[in-house]
Amino acid sequence: MTQKITTWNVNGLRAVLKKGNLSEILDFSPDILMLQEIKTRPDQIPAQLHDLWNEYQSHWFPAVRPGYSGVACFLKQAPLSVQTGLNLPYFDDEGRAVFVRYPDFTLINAYFPSGQRDYDRVNYKLEFYAALLEICDRLHEQEGKIVIGGDFNTAHQPIDLKNPKSNQNTSGFLPEERAWIDHYLEHGFIDAYRALYPQRVQYSWWTYVSNARTRNVGWRLDYFLVSASLMPKVRDVIIHEEIYGSDHCPVTLILD
Repeated sequence: MTQKITTWNVNGLRAVLKKGNLSEILDFSPDILMLQEIKTRPDQIPAQLHDLWNEYQSHWFPAVRPGYSGVACFLKQAPLSVQTGLNLPYFDDEGRAVFVRYPDFTLINAYFPSGQRDYDRVNYKLEFYAALLEICDRLHEQEGKIVIGGDFNTAHQPIDLKNPKSNQNTSGFLPEERAWIDHYLEHGFIDAYRALYPQRVQYSWWTYVSNARTRNVGWRLDYFLVSASLMPKVRDVIIHEEIYGSDHCPVTLILD
């Protein structure tokens, strides 16, 4: 059975709902929809808008701080279990990860921190990378298969952003940030999109400044990292450049 897993940093779920853009990805009918940067709680969503995804079971993990960060998962098939957070309040107060366990794999909806333009949160970001990888290592030791989907807030290679030379000192493309994606690949993960499309240039995030999206001056920040043992089941990764509503676009992993 083919399974479609979609990730999308919506940069404010209520705004996306008001614009009607969520219905565009729901028309694609993902089996699992993972949202990041929801900036809301479920009780803040008008009841009529909940009807958009009434065929899904929902699991929300908002940040403690109102209007900030947060992730949510919408699942057509009931999972074996769901865990919100890393059991580390330092990160969990910001609502950055949900773990969904199915018989064949564990799915992680992850919203990696931004390092910020002034580098103020680079260390926090790298600590999150390290903490999540430690959990993944334990799952792999138990012969578990893992799919991490979400906003990694890092462009891994020069091909993953329009202007790599001028952004060498920009958070999101710093050597120490990029090295953490290398660490994940060294620990049994594969960047599914790049494995399928080694030379393809596509982006998933565009700044709102200077008509960047119209000019396609973007970055690929939204990834699916899958366990190497799961890669043979990967059929495609689709970057939905045509769907607006956020500074990110949705990305879908298709699994057998």
